Amino acid sequence: MRKYMVAGNWKMNKSLAEGIQLAKEVDAAVEAAGKLLCEVVIAPAFLHLSEVSKAVGAKVSVSAQNCAAEASGAYTGEVSAAMLQSAGIPYVIIGHSERRTYYGETDAILAKKAELALANGLKPIFCIGEELSQRDSGKYLDVVKGQIENGLFRFSADEFSKIVIAYEPVWAIGTGRTATSEQAQEVHAFIRKTVADKYGSAVADNVTILYGGSCNENNAKELFARPDIDGGLIGGASLVADKFIRIVTAF
Repeated sequence: MRKYMVAGNWKMNKSLAEGIQLAKEVDAAVEAAGKLLCEVVIAPAFLHLSEVSKAVGAKVSVSAQNCAAEASGAYTGEVSAAMLQSAGIPYVIIGHSERRTYYGETDAILAKKAELALANGLKPIFCIGEELSQRDSGKYLDVVKGQIENGLFRFSADEFSKIVIAYEPVWAIGTGRTATSEQAQEVHAFIRKTVADKYGSAVADNVTILYGGSCNENNAKELFARPDIDGGLIGGASLVADKFIRIVTAF
């Protein structure tokens, strides 16, 4: 059965004390909400992963925001997938649009990161999505398909089944613009068809596809009602526990 998920990407925000406090607030809100229909994930900065993990219970999972494209070695400032696994971190975000845009991470680099994550027992949340010029030129589906094929289609069906895909229309991140639920559903359905063409309908029907374009407490319910949108990768709204839990309970 397809898994639903709401993942909060804290990006480069919060001091250690603030992050622990936010994690405790999210954990308490999840407990108070009772039975949920989705998995809840939070992604603090690298420095805070261990302490934040201690601040949450079994109903909240923790993710890293990135990992290195190399297994180990002289790569100053990097954090490997093996290090994350050894710290008990189950998820890692790979290919966020900010990593692609600001740090020049290519499909080839991201494929290596995903490979190392899977090899170390981590579950990648693999991000894809088009920029505004690609959307306006009508090439956005080609862009999305290329990112999936180049980044993920090297894996077996069993390996692929461990990957969560997050669709982020780059033009709708941090801009206040949001893709309509119809626009988001169109791309999510296309992603699922692209996966089905490669791995078959059984794998495609079970892959979790998150929406990551300025999803918030006001539009989450409409977005999550769409048949191919399985949750959200949440940015700014994940930094306030009350807003985040309203997205979680939108299912």
